[in-house]
Amino acid sequence: MPIRVLPPEVASRIAAGEVVERPASAVKELIENSLDAGAVEIRIEVREGGRRLIRVVDDGSGIPSAEAALAFERHATSKLTSADDLEHIGTLGFRGEALASIASVAQVTLLTRHAGESVGTQIRVEGGHLISQEAKGAPPGTAIVVENLFYNVPARLKFLRQAATEAGHIAALVRNFALAFPERRFSLTSDGRLLFRSTGSGRLEDVLVKVFGLEKARQMVAIEHGESSGVVRVTGYVSLPSLNRSNRNQIDLFLNRRHIQDRTLTFAVTEAYRNRLMVGRYPVAVVLIDLDPTLVDVNVHPAKAEVRFQDERAVFRAVQKAIVATLTEHAPAPEIRPDAVTWAVPAWAERRQSLLAAGQGLQQQIDLPQMPSVPDWSPLPQRSDSSTPVVESPATATLPVPPPLDGDDWRNANSDPGVPDSKAMEQQAADILPMLRVVGQMGATFIIAEGPEGMYLVDQHAAHERILFEQMMAQQAVQRVPQQALLEPIVFEAGTVHGGLLAAFAEELTAIGFGLEPFGSDTWLVRSVPAVYARVDPRLA
Repeated sequence: MPIRVLPPEVASRIAAGEVVERPASAVKELIENSLDAGAVEIRIEVREGGRRLIRVVDDGSGIPSAEAALAFERHATSKLTSADDLEHIGTLGFRGEALASIASVAQVTLLTRHAGESVGTQIRVEGGHLISQEAKGAPPGTAIVVENLFYNVPARLKFLRQAATEAGHIAALVRNFALAFPERRFSLTSDGRLLFRSTGSGRLEDVLVKVFGLEKARQMVAIEHGESSGVVRVTGYVSLPSLNRSNRNQIDLFLNRRHIQDRTLTFAVTEAYRNRLMVGRYPVAVVLIDLDPTLVDVNVHPAKAEVRFQDERAVFRAVQKAIVATLTEHAPAPEIRPDAVTWAVPAWAERRQSLLAAGQGLQQQIDLPQMPSVPDWSPLPQRSDSSTPVVESPATATLPVPPPLDGDDWRNANSDPGVPDSKAMEQQAADILPMLRVVGQMGATFIIAEGPEGMYLVDQHAAHERILFEQMMAQQAVQRVPQQALLEPIVFEAGTVHGGLLAAFAEELTAIGFGLEPFGSDTWLVRSVPAVYARVDPRLA
């Protein structure tokens, strides 16, 4: 086929696909424009997850009427004048692609008024084509309405997720902007429901409460030991080891107030928690990095989510060092008394009792696949001493503590010529743990077991959670999960963003047995839980 230049309309749609991946991408570009315009208050409204409507209203400087139409031209921007400006970018946007890309795949209405003008300008653009432009009264600032996103790109439209999922991405995005700009006021409304609102007080602590809820925010401490050498400065908040998650989704990194994704710096955060968290657990962190713009390149990703550092190792060390110093300062110190040794961990006794209760009957609830029987443990030779230590475990009977077994002992103890050797059984056995022997319990938290490859530590509480989860999923597969009403409803603060997601997924939560209802601004009531949690403290569910 001959080489030819693509029509402008086709080229615009291709370029828009790099910038506007989903509704949240459009919201991001519009909020960045508002922040660069000096807006103090930014209001975002979406419908159907942003697919039907996105409205962003700000009180920024506005666009002069003579330049309003030019703003929709590709690579038209007021933030750069020469290539040298790329060396010290001080704004969130700089390419001049946002409005042009959005307008090429949606129906856009812009209403803006510059602070120095008495009348505003309204422009209508559909599919990249200017439909109308007229003078219209408006307050200072800019209001942009994006309707029917991807209406002319069916391939992109069909790959969008459910409205609640897309709204969740937008909520997470607005949350990140609020964390980076605590002095600005943000509000997000989805289908008429307020999902998020920040106060604009300038205090990051206030935003943390809005984002994570009061209970989690209290378990986060300020980074107070960040380097401030004039090159790199690290501030923010990180969670104490008591607050952790099963994934890295709440490790948020900001470079010069720009939310970024960087594996190396994320690793720096997790490395700071080495020996403080169990394997597979991750902290909650909001890390703000201030760096000389000449030492970083932000023009390496279409969505500006990834950056390239001139000295990545120096930034890595600064982040890790700051968090390690912060955690060390706030580490619980032991209080040594003549009669006992206690750790200054809040409510440990209460948590211990809850974990003990959760572990009761753990062995009876484990429903492992049926396996051929194996011989009991062979009697071990009598030890020379007359006393044999014993351990008590809520999940097992009282057992003597045997000496460790080597590989040959394991093979002899578990060998049985009468057991059939089939591929199906081998595959079944590969899906579960090897045969373990429980030898004790530690801190009412971990089960100590002995296996063919050495010692195993089983998180008793996590194992119990997984068992209950599997039971609940099995019930849902065949019928509606039965509920257990609570005598006293549980009140908890979900945070504005998470509260909005709870509302969006209310039907799904009800289907798996959770009865929730809003109780104030960011507070929720739990009136019922799945019946499988009947014997567990509901707060642990």
